[in-house]
Order: sequence, then C-alpha cells, then structure tokens
Amino acid sequence: MTNVAVIYYSSTGSTHRLAQAAADAAAAEGAEVRLRRVPELAATGRPGSAEHAAEVADIPEATLDDLEWADAVLLGSPVHFGLAAPQLMQFINTTSSLSIHGKLLNKAVSAFASGSAEHGGQVTTILALHNAICHWGSVIVATGSADPVLYEKNNGNPYGASTVAGNRIGFIHSENVGAIAYQTRRTIQVAAALKAAAAAPAAA
Repeated sequence: MTNVAVIYYSSTGSTHRLAQAAADAAAAEGAEVRLRRVPELAATGRPGSAEHAAEVADIPEATLDDLEWADAVLLGSPVHFGLAAPQLMQFINTTSSLSIHGKLLNKAVSAFASGSAEHGGQVTTILALHNAICHWGSVIVATGSADPVLYEKNNGNPYGASTVAGNRIGFIHSENVGAIAYQTRRTIQVAAALKAAAAAPAAA
C-alpha cells in the first residue's frame, strides 16, 4: 500500500476542492491517504475566506510527520504573484530537519495550483514548488501530455493540474477533477516504483 499525503493551502476553497479530489482519487486507488491543510498565517480579508476557514476546521493541519510518513506527496497552492502562497512556503520552510537528514529523498512529489485568471501564474506557481522538491531530493512527478484528460477544455499544462477560478469563490472546473485524479494516480505509480526499487536486493 502507498501512503499519500495531500498537503495544501486554500484561502477561499478552490485549491481545497482540487486537494479533496486528489485525496478521493488516491483512496480509490487503495492508498492510505492523509488530507492535510496548512493554516492561515493572518486574516486575509478576502471574500469567502472566513467562511472557508470554518468549513475546513475539522481537516487536520499538516505536520512534518505527514511528510515523513508519505511515499507520495501532492502539494497544492493558490497563485500569489506567480509564486506559491506564503502560508504553504512557511510550512515548507520548516522541513529542513527532514531534508538535511535524507528523510525526503526519493519520495514522489507533485504540485497543483489554482488562480483567478487564465495564464495568471498557475504554471509558475507549480514550477516554484518544484524548486523546493529539488531541495528535498524528492522526485518531481509532472502530468506530462500523455493522457486524453489533459486535453479537455479547461485543462492543459504538462506540469500539474490547475484551475482558473475567476472571481467565483471555491470554484473549479469539472474537467480539473479528472486532471488531478490522473496526476494523483501517476504520482502513486511513481512512488510504488521507487519503493519497489529501494526494496529490491542490490545486484551482485
């Protein structure tokens, strides 16, 4: 069985919905799943943020134990000026105690994002998270362009699932659910292969 941690920050709900879809897809694959949210640093004042915080209060907050436990990790963030949200980066900034001791080596890690505008920074946010994955020594899992779901309307980059929410609070396109499900399955497949390779006896 593969341990999957879906760790995300969401202000008004779009990234949360992608994260929940990833967790559901992982569970459908028979994985052990931890859906974990990164808490707010300070009130943003964004419309819908207070209501969303109340809705997800029962979801556990992410911890370093979740990362160490996982074989596969999916990181989700809304776009913040083309970068990952500072809330998620604050959590990532606490991971040195794991990474410098090699405890994040060879984990399969993938990233997804949501943003308000088309071409508004979803790809750069995902790529910024890839930088952290490199520092962890983990293996980046991108979606590529090899599955038909990625060509459906409102999908379509090879880096990770993303959504264009516009000014719709907590919105994702229905096609994005298929994209994040595919991304999750692929991340699990890569994680399983890495685990199998690590468990195989060394060649004589």
